Amino acid sequence: MDSSHDLNFVGSPPVIAKQDLLETSVDLEPLNYCSESIGGEPHRPPPANRLTAREMDSLTAISDTFLPSIDLPGARNESIRAFYLTSASMIGTPEIVNEKNENPAWTALDYCGPEPELADQVKASVDQSSEDDRFGPLHCAMVHMESPGDDLAAALSRAGLYLATRPFSGDRRKKPLRTIHCDAVVVGSGSGGGVVAGVLAQAGYKVVVLEKGGYHARSNLSLHEGPAMDLMYEGGGLLATTDTGVVVLSGATVGGGSAINWAAALRTPDHVAAEWRRDHGLELFGSDAYAEALDAVCERMGVQSDVDKMEENLNNAALRRGCLELGYPVANISRNAPPDHHCGWCCFGCKDGRKKATSETWLVDMAESRNGVILPGCRAVRVLHRNRGGRRRKVATGVLFESESGEACIVESKVTVVACGALNTPVLLKRSGLRNPNIGKHLHLHPVVMVWGYFPESGSRRPDYREEEKRSYEGGIMTAMSTVTANWGTTGYGTVIQTPALHPGMFSVVTPWTSGADFKDRMTRFARTAHVFALARDRGSGTVDGEGNISYRMERGDEESLKKGVEKMLWIMAGAGAEEVGTQHCKGERFEVKRASAREWERFVIKASRRVVGWLTTPVCSAHQMGSCRMGVEDTTSAVDERGETWEVEGLFVADASVFPTALGVNPMVTVQAIAYCTAHSIVQVLRREMMQKDRN
Repeated sequence: MDSSHDLNFVGSPPVIAKQDLLETSVDLEPLNYCSESIGGEPHRPPPANRLTAREMDSLTAISDTFLPSIDLPGARNESIRAFYLTSASMIGTPEIVNEKNENPAWTALDYCGPEPELADQVKASVDQSSEDDRFGPLHCAMVHMESPGDDLAAALSRAGLYLATRPFSGDRRKKPLRTIHCDAVVVGSGSGGGVVAGVLAQAGYKVVVLEKGGYHARSNLSLHEGPAMDLMYEGGGLLATTDTGVVVLSGATVGGGSAINWAAALRTPDHVAAEWRRDHGLELFGSDAYAEALDAVCERMGVQSDVDKMEENLNNAALRRGCLELGYPVANISRNAPPDHHCGWCCFGCKDGRKKATSETWLVDMAESRNGVILPGCRAVRVLHRNRGGRRRKVATGVLFESESGEACIVESKVTVVACGALNTPVLLKRSGLRNPNIGKHLHLHPVVMVWGYFPESGSRRPDYREEEKRSYEGGIMTAMSTVTANWGTTGYGTVIQTPALHPGMFSVVTPWTSGADFKDRMTRFARTAHVFALARDRGSGTVDGEGNISYRMERGDEESLKKGVEKMLWIMAGAGAEEVGTQHCKGERFEVKRASAREWERFVIKASRRVVGWLTTPVCSAHQMGSCRMGVEDTTSAVDERGETWEVEGLFVADASVFPTALGVNPMVTVQAIAYCTAHSIVQVLRREMMQKDRN
């Protein structure tokens, strides 16, 4: 059963199965690209059903236990009654069905599927548009290694690159490998890799970007939850720590996390930058260069903080209203999207391109400079390095990679940049022979727990908020934030309260299951159930081993921070006027606020906020991973230096969230880009010095 499809999400048990992290920064399975696919989006056939008849019978029985057929004569409408009557096996949950990716349960859930107005608008504009609009702004930079030889050579030559065939001693088959020569190879195209590629290409250097995922152009985004997560997220969106204690969301597409994140664009908090200077000796974070980098990346992404509050979705309206009622601090979130960008589907890619991911900014700069290319669907096998001229450290010489078809190829470069993200960068470095003990350690996850509030359509007390018309999944995903439990004025370790993107699949995953009837009742309230979450700046940490397995443990202080967040979030939902509130704890407690006395309410809040977090009792999620190759001033305590260069291999740089010295405490995109911007300028200096050295010789 592939639970990444919409049909299956609704019918899946609310417990996430253990998912092993992929071995390296790219999928081992080759991607199949169809020529008719606009923008190069891969079309994968449904996975084959390899279960025996007996196994299928068992799976069907299990599925129907979680989602049985229930007759509900008093249902509000026929779609809800049909939803209750339909068991898991009746809609084909144990199998792959419905080629249109449509879910018959959507009507009962008051869910429209992919945003119809935006899809129609984009289709109309594509019919009368330029190649960039039809195929995406990066289409001219996309190079597929499976292209015929002459076409491949021509595509590379347009960017000033050339292809050769050379023997490679590290290949067991001892056959010559196709080799691309460039100034810099960048592994990964997210917030770190995209910035480095753009800066270097604009400086005149030849760049090759290796990306394991596919390119999903605006006009080819489906905005269907299941297919989008399957194609654009690590593990199809169902990745977890080895003990399944934390569910992990991470991008795996051109643009990386910036392509599927929720648009929050917050600068590095002052107290964090001060800590990194004071406790880790990193003067970079108090320098003019870093301040300029923050300004540069925010300007390139069009970061702004204006919000049309009348257009906020139910989640953000509830957070803002509850905080205002209680006197809690609440503010607009800076975003890399314009004020009138009200898309609730940006977690599946931005259909109109107005959310400024690296695939709409820095990588476009590279493409327009004609100094670089992107190789999608290519798996980085290991970084190549060798001894040179009696130098103390080895020197990076490029990357061995596998193309979409599994062919081994090489990018030979003067500088190598690894930007695979905090989960995959350590794996690639370890497989490449690096032995620094800090690689793969100090992993922070920004653990998140959620609280929900149900707002029936007839319960609005404030018509000026237009609550009657709001849905949890429509409108900007993240527009409001509270720091009521953030402790920014003291230790800086606490929680920020924000809002998630929950479409039916993920909603069902985090919803507690106590019975089939209760679960279906919760699902029919989907559109009018607001969620907020508390995100902890965690002191606890974990590891990523050489096989990509994630281990993680919160410290007690982190758990206490999350509990305080739960307490405040329950008050916020009640203050916003929710009729019913609850947590995601496995007991599935639901509290009717308006029918309870003040004493009953306070007892519930105390009980709910004192429950153990984690240990599979409450879903804990992570959308931010950082610190697994942290930056520092000594090789005994860090994996890279202040410029992002590894201590062990000269010319090998890391440029992603793995270099964070500690957890950040807020959404990391701007900080990743600012650090990568500084690293890119350090690389420019390295390349210039090398050129000057050659000129002297």
